[in-house]
Amino acid sequence: MTSLLQAAAEVAALAGRTALRHYRTGLAVERKSDGSAVTAADREAERAARDWIAARFPADAILGEELGEKAGTSGRRWLLDPIDGTASFVRGVPLWGSLVAVIEGDQVVAGAAAFPAVGESIAAAPGEGCWHDGTHCRVSDVSRLEDATVLITDARGFSDPALARGWAALTGAAAVSRTWGDCYGYLLVATGRADVMVDPRLNPWDAACFVPIIAEAGGIITDLRGVRHTLLPDAIATNAALGSTARSTLAGTEGA
Repeated sequence: MTSLLQAAAEVAALAGRTALRHYRTGLAVERKSDGSAVTAADREAERAARDWIAARFPADAILGEELGEKAGTSGRRWLLDPIDGTASFVRGVPLWGSLVAVIEGDQVVAGAAAFPAVGESIAAAPGEGCWHDGTHCRVSDVSRLEDATVLITDARGFSDPALARGWAALTGAAAVSRTWGDCYGYLLVATGRADVMVDPRLNPWDAACFVPIIAEAGGIITDLRGVRHTLLPDAIATNAALGSTARSTLAGTEGA
């Protein structure tokens, strides 16, 4: 692994270990202005990640979900989501993770995610491959929707009624549809255990790390209309074989 890739993986692991100490301990849950949950574990995990980065990459900028933005001078920025899936975390459901992305210019140069409650990790950088628990991993080769497993964080999140109808068509055609969402869905696609993951609404730190992870695992990650971004406003991640079919079905252009 390159040094930045290793660094991203170490930061994700550190944030995950910090959060795990609070998991299933009856933490008080607060509500942010957008209605989403936050706990002391989120803030402590992000603070640990920031301290690690500041000690080793002091000139780098940092943007985190809970503690805001720190300016930098290097031209490099770290995006941190200390607990992605806080709603799962506070309910004792293990499908949450700690996410780290490193961005230079318009490219995510390293991405990592740690899932300490299930004992998994994943990391990737362009040209370096995708590493799941220290071993190279690949997306599935499922090529028919009727054989596919499709996932979503929350199907209520579509602001465009056409995309909501497209999601209904996608799930109607698939073999299996589940809401193993948030970051866990991307892990499943990257490791070939699911074939399509959809997120109707994202913040910058929610999916940036998965841009190289999905690509280096042999998959495709775009916004819901098929456009590639560094910071995705929404996302669909697929294996390569299903990419065109899944996107056209979601967009309502299949057979058009």
